[in-house]
Amino acid sequence: RPSGRGMKLQPPALKVAAETLDLHVVQPNRIRSTRFRNTLASQRPDFLMVAAYGRILPAGILSIPKIAPLNVHASLLPQYRGAAPIQRALMDGVPETGVTVMWMNEAMDEGDIVLQEAVPVMLSDDAGLLSERLAAKGAELLVQAALGLASGTARRVPQDHAQASYAPPITPEDTVLRFDESAFRCHNRVRALSPRPGAVTAFRGKRLKVFETWPLPGAALSALPGTVIECSSSRVVCSTAEGGLELRRVQLEGARPMAAAEWARGARIQIGEILGQHGGTAR
Repeated sequence: RPSGRGMKLQPPALKVAAETLDLHVVQPNRIRSTRFRNTLASQRPDFLMVAAYGRILPAGILSIPKIAPLNVHASLLPQYRGAAPIQRALMDGVPETGVTVMWMNEAMDEGDIVLQEAVPVMLSDDAGLLSERLAAKGAELLVQAALGLASGTARRVPQDHAQASYAPPITPEDTVLRFDESAFRCHNRVRALSPRPGAVTAFRGKRLKVFETWPLPGAALSALPGTVIECSSSRVVCSTAEGGLELRRVQLEGARPMAAAEWARGARIQIGEILGQHGGTAR
């Protein structure tokens, strides 16, 4: 995928790791091509293991492994089926999420559960931090599931489809920081979108990305949502519909990411200024 300042094509980390281990790597342009299916079948795999692939595999591929086609998904299925389970869980402010290893079928995240384990979610977690913990747990469970299926000790448990919830991809509208929500909901949105793509608001007519915050609970404030109610050498606090929101790390359009207090000093922010889609000053 393209990355770096020149947006040059770079091999995925999994390919780099596989090649260092002298493993055969194939990157098909079309997953449904006969050529790719034949190449995969020629390896006579015991398992097919998928993580963060984002596409539904056809039956002709799923039938290839001798033991099982497995997928590791970053939620406690049937909760948060779909493309953005980590981000949606954080947006919802859930106290725990988890990892599920499932037996793949031709539907989206609907396969039988082979293994599942809960992982607590901390208020300080963002999508990056939580992804790292879930990835480590997912790798561990994937190995356990494979060993259990190979030995005959693991079992398949159908999902309760009536309890399903969904995690659709993040849209531009999802990234807008809404100060007319509570401080906790604002914080949940920010951490769900950090480190990428970042929650977005506006300041003095420019886009401001917010990457780190902290909720300051309290009753509804008299200031308009988004108003700067505290600005010191150590922190910047804005009002929300319920409580204050401390801004900790931000990036103004055209500038580098920085601590919010550093941004406030450089921009000479005044108490009473308003963050939002139009910005301005409270009257």
